[in-house]
Amino acid sequence: MRVIPIAASTLADAGSCNENEGDGHVPKLDLPLARREFLKGTGILMGTIASGSILAALAPSRAWALELQQFSESEGRTLMAMGRTLYPHKKLPDAVYALLVKDLEGKADGLPGLRTGIAGLDQATGGSFVSATPAKRLVAVKAIEGTPFFNTVRGQCVTSLYNNDMAFAVFGYPGSAWEKGGYITRGFQDLKWLPAPPRAASPPPFLG
Repeated sequence: MRVIPIAASTLADAGSCNENEGDGHVPKLDLPLARREFLKGTGILMGTIASGSILAALAPSRAWALELQQFSESEGRTLMAMGRTLYPHKKLPDAVYALLVKDLEGKADGLPGLRTGIAGLDQATGGSFVSATPAKRLVAVKAIEGTPFFNTVRGQCVTSLYNNDMAFAVFGYPGSAWEKGGYITRGFQDLKWLPAPPRAASPPPFLG
């Protein structure tokens, strides 16, 4: 399970997501923490988690901050907005979309193309992709569909947005179970995020 590389603005203790699964207790997420004054990168993304979100109860702090080494804050915000345009989830906070930016920073060979693509999105939306309406963002993103920039960001979204503890908590996924004996004794019938299937959906038992 991937640990979330987002720093909270206050220090607090947080237990592992996998602790106490058996008794139904949901522990706080295990987030690496750092004081805000130590964040001195090229850009810094900051925000808060909504008080009504499930993550507000699991995270050690509602405030989060992510240091950028390559992108500026403006570039980071544009990539976050593009990620949300491609994969819109109202329940996922900006903190999850910030992971996309951090992961794209690791693509050193592709940074020039990413910066060019970001500038193109801003130009296509009148100067600021972040400030544009959702409809204008969608038009701008559709216009570059199939380009290397589009494919790079879309491909990274699949991993960055869904393979992390925060997304698991929001969507109700308990994480890998094979190393704990499988799902037979760990919630095989606990698909709480799906409605129970009707009896007619199951075939009659074989009595021969």
